[in-house]
Amino acid sequence: MSAITGVFHLGKGVLNDQYGHVLMRGFLKYPADRIQTWHSDKVFLGCHAQWITPESACEQLPFYDFERKCAITADAIIDNRIELFERLQIEASQRKYMTDSEILLLSYYKWGEGAPKFLVGDFAFMIWDQKNNRLFGARDFSGSRTLYYHINSENFAFCSTIEPLLSLPFVQKKLNEDWLADYLAVSGMIDAVDSSLTPYQTIQQVPPSHSITIENNKASVKRYFYSTQGKRLKLNSDGEYVEAFQSVFQEAINSRLRTNRNVGSQLSGGLDSGAVVAFAAKKLQSERKPLHTFSYFPPDDFKDFTPKYLLADERPYIKSTVEYVGGLTDHYDNFMGKDSYSEIDDFLDVMEMPYKFFENSFWLKGMFENAFQENIGVLLNGDRGNFSVSWGFPLEYYSILLKRLKWFRLNQELLQYQRSVGGSRKRNLQYIARIAFPIIDRVIPDGTSIKIPSLINPAFAERTKVYSKFNEYGIDQSGWYSNTNIFFERKKHFEDIFQWNAGNTLTSKLSLRYSLWKRDPTNDLRVIRFCLSLPENQYVQNGIDRALIRRGTENYLPDKIRMNQRIRGVQGADWVHRMIPKWNLIKNELQQLGSDDCALEYLNGQAIKIALLKLEGVPRPEAATDSNLKFLMRSLIVRRFLKRFD
Repeated sequence: MSAITGVFHLGKGVLNDQYGHVLMRGFLKYPADRIQTWHSDKVFLGCHAQWITPESACEQLPFYDFERKCAITADAIIDNRIELFERLQIEASQRKYMTDSEILLLSYYKWGEGAPKFLVGDFAFMIWDQKNNRLFGARDFSGSRTLYYHINSENFAFCSTIEPLLSLPFVQKKLNEDWLADYLAVSGMIDAVDSSLTPYQTIQQVPPSHSITIENNKASVKRYFYSTQGKRLKLNSDGEYVEAFQSVFQEAINSRLRTNRNVGSQLSGGLDSGAVVAFAAKKLQSERKPLHTFSYFPPDDFKDFTPKYLLADERPYIKSTVEYVGGLTDHYDNFMGKDSYSEIDDFLDVMEMPYKFFENSFWLKGMFENAFQENIGVLLNGDRGNFSVSWGFPLEYYSILLKRLKWFRLNQELLQYQRSVGGSRKRNLQYIARIAFPIIDRVIPDGTSIKIPSLINPAFAERTKVYSKFNEYGIDQSGWYSNTNIFFERKKHFEDIFQWNAGNTLTSKLSLRYSLWKRDPTNDLRVIRFCLSLPENQYVQNGIDRALIRRGTENYLPDKIRMNQRIRGVQGADWVHRMIPKWNLIKNELQQLGSDDCALEYLNGQAIKIALLKLEGVPRPEAATDSNLKFLMRSLIVRRFLKRFD
């Protein structure tokens, strides 16, 4: 909803208010409905406001409460407004037009530094408490909005983005090798296991689920929320679980439809985005408002090479959802002329750091561009669904039944699963046994593991002791958790906040660029608490995976979508196909990568040399799954970022 910034002068004398203006100039590249500032002799606060909700229109932000002598600047949409109105005893006549920043201030007055624990929504905010000479702020539990800062003996400066902080005369632009070591050594889409780090040595960030207090010339950062599994929910029937799910999910959807502009949603051919669209459309239809959907498909000349159970062009399934749900204005785009290579520099500008999800970069950004053209204020998605509403892995669940010697039930489930999905019963049993008893893999390896090269130069890894740090998180030299299973992964997904940073950094910064908020109801705190409280048999039953959302979307989605267990959509399969016309240019840069001594100080030169040797001629589209080509693209992106320090 806004880009926020500020400076707190910690030393003697008064604040140089030019620092605040330098920070605000860094936001001029973003759209704004209003630009406002507030300052005292010690503090400057600024807000580059984008009005998304009805209450935010013409909002005074930063806002100063003369009675309490507190000022606030906020980048926030609060979703549990009704609950907070009750807790804060707000009169009914004041509720309709009360802004979210006012709610944040009132929450601070009531609960002090404990206020973030009571908030549901996407937020980053800072409050200047003049009476106590204290600056206090927080970032929401999953870090949906970014909040960076610099502190020295004279000043504390904070900002929604990094670049304005680097513009301050007292902030040096210097590479943070600890962050880079994390980024290169950890596998998957993760950036750094220490969520307080950024790529810049002089700039830190408030991690997700954390608050920050600047008092007595010191900054203290504390975790205020742990999303661990609470008490198990026990209801009387499967039907009651479905009703409870529908209620909490609809509440999460409804609270994310609050905008003074159009509402949009990303839509694939799957369950998560389909469920979001179906529940959102139900609410909007009752208000006679349209829901815009945005879907991606490959170019017409792309030939789908993926296995039969994968589908690169999901339009047949998407259109099935559109026709069944009704009331949708559907948009489709193949983003012709866009590709992962051509997007690198612009994505580095957006992210302000390297990134690993290059395969999907062109359509991720393209969705925002298209939504902006349709005057979308809120763009819904279902990114967290796999770990919340659509959780449910049958073979992994059956391994639990095997370990508990639930033979009769296991046999019934396997028979029903085979009817639904097909496949070999013997092979399924072997897989289940390997999950249930990991020692089997140590004695009889299955031979299916694929080793993806590590990005990090071994000497750099040794110098930074990155793997010793990883040990504290249970991560080994593979760059990920050792001896893991899907249940452990889910537990760690909600415990280890570093897993949320990279994706939310992208959505937060794209939101600023295109003046719209990407919002995920499957990541609603109330939904996550509900989903973590359910017994596992609500997620897998009668041979059906993701059973809760399949039952919960009956009469919301067509059975073609709701009960599909055989075909799965795959986005970004065309990323190599799109780059083939530029291959000579790409290959030339990859060759430069292999001889760049500055980059090779950090990158795995031996692995780069081997990967380059395996590049023969122009790659085929099937190379989209080639681990060596993916490794080279990730390395190239890092090199481009490092050159920004020259």
